[in-house]
Amino acid sequence: MITLIKNIQELLQVRETSIAKVSGAEMAVLPTIKNAFLILKNDLIEDFGSMENLPEIKADKTIDATGKVILPTWCDSHTHIVYAGNREQEFVDRINGLSYEEIANRGGGILNSAKKLNESTEEEIYEQSKQRLEEVMHLGTGAVEIKSGYGLTVDGELKMLRVIKKLAENYPITIKSTFLGAHAFPAHFKEDKKGYIDQIINEMLPEISKNNLADYIDVFCESGYFSVEETEQIMEAGIAFGLKPKIHVNQFNSIGGVQAGVKFNALSVDHLEIMAPQDIEALKNSETMPVALPSCSYFLSIPYTPAREMIKSGLPLALASDFNPGSTPSGNMNFVVSTACIKMKMTPEEAINAATINGAYAMGLSETHGSITKGKKANFIVTKPISSYYQIPYAFGSNLIESVFLEGKII
Repeated sequence: MITLIKNIQELLQVRETSIAKVSGAEMAVLPTIKNAFLILKNDLIEDFGSMENLPEIKADKTIDATGKVILPTWCDSHTHIVYAGNREQEFVDRINGLSYEEIANRGGGILNSAKKLNESTEEEIYEQSKQRLEEVMHLGTGAVEIKSGYGLTVDGELKMLRVIKKLAENYPITIKSTFLGAHAFPAHFKEDKKGYIDQIINEMLPEISKNNLADYIDVFCESGYFSVEETEQIMEAGIAFGLKPKIHVNQFNSIGGVQAGVKFNALSVDHLEIMAPQDIEALKNSETMPVALPSCSYFLSIPYTPAREMIKSGLPLALASDFNPGSTPSGNMNFVVSTACIKMKMTPEEAINAATINGAYAMGLSETHGSITKGKKANFIVTKPISSYYQIPYAFGSNLIESVFLEGKII
């Protein structure tokens, strides 16, 4: 099946050769072609270029994209899409003055979600989660990482990971699965933290490995959750079972989580709302991708990741949604890109690079996703007619997407 898309106003993120990521000053450079064509062969990108160089081809389908911009689908490398119920009441509690930590200390937060999840059947969780997945696909996300972490029991964590696997089997979107048993300590292990860590290492990890249920391992490294020492112990165990680390760090405090991530060659360190100079220094010359979650900062009214400082230091940066019931009940990556521009002072070029090519890197998908490159997945967004791609972050409340292609087909 050959599909030709012609007269594209501007084709974004075009890369003749596949690159893994962009860093520092390179993040401000977004390669584009104006008045372009794009040729798909089945589920892959076959060719692209300027209309004046369009080769003679026999296409099975031709689409005219006059006035429209095409860019790769968003690569959302940090979500918690699989959960049960919601936490609307906590949203109101925060409006009435309670902090995220105060809500958690009253049995809310992650423990609230864990209670709901363990009371729900696997089928109920799947049905709720697939609606969220379909929503983000229509908002332009073409690859997504989904974490467990609301089970906090052997059965609950395995149940979540099976749901993630089922979603990956049933939808054309590329899904990476992350085991986050170390999201919080369950109430009955509050006085026996070692006991819960032993359960993660000796009971959960062997089952996950045996059933091939996860790609990555995550830990919430934060004051009041998992210490740096505990995080390192869990990362080390995950690596022994073939799971590469991707960890939550520096959401509320800088306690050494970034350094632990780099030490264990984590694929990414995520959140980074609080960054000390030594945290930025630790990331230099590492293979670990820093990931910012601006819609979490927006929803919780906490600081934003210091993007300008990090980019100026030569670092790469990825953007992700953090879609979850407690601190970011939205997986809209268009809003994430807008918020990064508005609140983190990233340029549109930097934000698009962060949400495509660097997001793909943060999921281990650099070879197949994140750019318009020959041989990569034919995953891309076709906008409505717009004046320029600057409108994507500028018109933050508008849905500018006309269609989304995943694996060469309109969803």
